[in-house]
Amino acid sequence: MTESRRQRSLSFGSEAAAYERGRPSYPPEAIDWLLPPDAHDVLDLGAGTGKLTTRLVERGLHVIAVDPIAEMLELLSSALPDTPALLGTAEQIPLPDNSVDAVLVAQAWHWFDREQAAAEVARVLRPGGRLGLVWNVRDERSGWVKNLGRIIGHEDAQFHQTTRLPAPFTDVEHHQVEWTSYLTPQALIDLVASRSYCITSPAEVRTRTLDQVRTLLATHPALVSATGLALPYITVCIRATLAG
Repeated sequence: MTESRRQRSLSFGSEAAAYERGRPSYPPEAIDWLLPPDAHDVLDLGAGTGKLTTRLVERGLHVIAVDPIAEMLELLSSALPDTPALLGTAEQIPLPDNSVDAVLVAQAWHWFDREQAAAEVARVLRPGGRLGLVWNVRDERSGWVKNLGRIIGHEDAQFHQTTRLPAPFTDVEHHQVEWTSYLTPQALIDLVASRSYCITSPAEVRTRTLDQVRTLLATHPALVSATGLALPYITVCIRATLAG
């Protein structure tokens, strides 16, 4: 990983509150598909502020959250005080061998050193355990979302669908879910403000980007005077089994 990419991957702490306010959760159908039916102990790797962690805890699972950014985990712990939240990375997971039934990674696998992360995930998984990856990708087929992409950069579900998992993972399967997140205009601004490229941009670029989003909210016919926005997503899911 280049140094600039590493800096981007660790940049979210300064906008942790905006991340929590603006980022969407994950649809139940996607989580159902990712989890093995008999899972009990689950690691949320790259847990951030707990967007996925919360959904897993609600299912009665024993969840451990791991993230490299203290500010993100502070928000997670304030919302989920009974959930273990550990500082750590995908390349050095602070868990013993054979300790979890499943490892889920939401919105984060692309930041990892994939070979090292796969080896560490395999170490902490029990035999036959599952690795599940998930990303929310904006569905830019509707008008205003396409305009948003012109401002903040387009997203491509195909990029994540082509993610490859190295050995010792087998039986790799893909799935996607189309759904809609409902948010306020301010939450849309928070969503943009919490993106790594926006956080790490020079101040004038960041200001200009957020001003362009505000202009979109104030001028697009579908958004003018709206108190609630419907933002469509394609949630891309990948699951694989630990061989042996």
